[in-house]
Amino acid sequence: MGIYKETNERASSDPHVRDACRQELVKLQAGDKINVDIWNECVAFSMQDFERIYKLLDVHYDMQCGESFYHDRLPGVVDRLLKAGVAEISEGAVVVFFRDDPELADKPLIIRKRDGGFNYATTDLATVDYRINELKADAIWYVVGAPQSLHFKQIFTIARREGYTANLRHIIFGSVLGDDRKLMKTRSGENVPLRELLEEACKRARKIIDEKNPDLSDEEKSDIAEKIGIGAVKYADLSQYRTTDYIFSWDRMLSLHGNTAPYLQNAYVRIRSIFRKAGELTSPAKGTEMGHRPVATALTLKDPAELDLAKRLCQFGEIVPQVLNGFRPNILANYLFELANSFHAFYEACPVLKSEEPARGSRLALCDLTARVLQRGLDLLGIKVPERM
Repeated sequence: MGIYKETNERASSDPHVRDACRQELVKLQAGDKINVDIWNECVAFSMQDFERIYKLLDVHYDMQCGESFYHDRLPGVVDRLLKAGVAEISEGAVVVFFRDDPELADKPLIIRKRDGGFNYATTDLATVDYRINELKADAIWYVVGAPQSLHFKQIFTIARREGYTANLRHIIFGSVLGDDRKLMKTRSGENVPLRELLEEACKRARKIIDEKNPDLSDEEKSDIAEKIGIGAVKYADLSQYRTTDYIFSWDRMLSLHGNTAPYLQNAYVRIRSIFRKAGELTSPAKGTEMGHRPVATALTLKDPAELDLAKRLCQFGEIVPQVLNGFRPNILANYLFELANSFHAFYEACPVLKSEEPARGSRLALCDLTARVLQRGLDLLGIKVPERM
């Protein structure tokens, strides 16, 4: 990254450096062995760092096709668009014009530069081809920042001209801001590396666990800290409307109070504690999952807090499909927050283990269902739940 930054700064101020960089790019795209070997080493180092981040985030890919995967397809993309009349040669470059589109009329797109080099647009067009023709995709969603909106409008317009009918969507998202309400940066003005941010989240969560529950083993503390720290970062982002900018705050996102992942995780942990205590009074039922008590065959709902929690649980099946309506995971996050609030109100108003049957069994069933919905809902957001905190 340091080499890239230095070279970019020099290229911005020195035309000779800029031209040299362009020539090296053309050589790389043409398959020059020295350039390709250096590039392969850079890719290997990058992938190592990516894998560490993916592991922290618990992200897994079925397949990964980097930009280089499409390298051999780029000349074919340009030739096809020229033959179809979608692109034309202009001042030595191959360009797509949008003369019949008022929004894009003055924004042509270069797909092959005068020096013969290709760019991101060419690669993205090759990507559309590959995903539709070979992967047989009927929907392609690009989760990329709002500054790329023009680029994707151009790409999607070209795809439509070629006759592609797949659902092409650019799913934009807002920015993460610092306390000064500007894009979050390090003290030196650099972008904050994601890996460092995630590791810091785990460290801060570990400190909280050390203070709150010092009797846990070191292994348990590390596992819990990772679930809380990573979950807090994910939830802080996903609980916002995706196009809204938000201010990053460690204290807020790691708080056990308010609309945070630790608050929801703590609700789950409290329920698990109820069932552990219930297990001390009576032997676990045979075949019960994860130590949960058997679910009551019928619910007895008399207290207003019981009714409110039961109604909230019934909404889960309606909420989940709405996430895709506008691509809004914050809808699910907000529901889970309301569910946790309803549970805490129920927990304060309705004794569980000390109540008599049939209320006891019914309330245990409500607790069980709440734990399951919290776990499943957070899992849909990519957030794990600990058994203890």
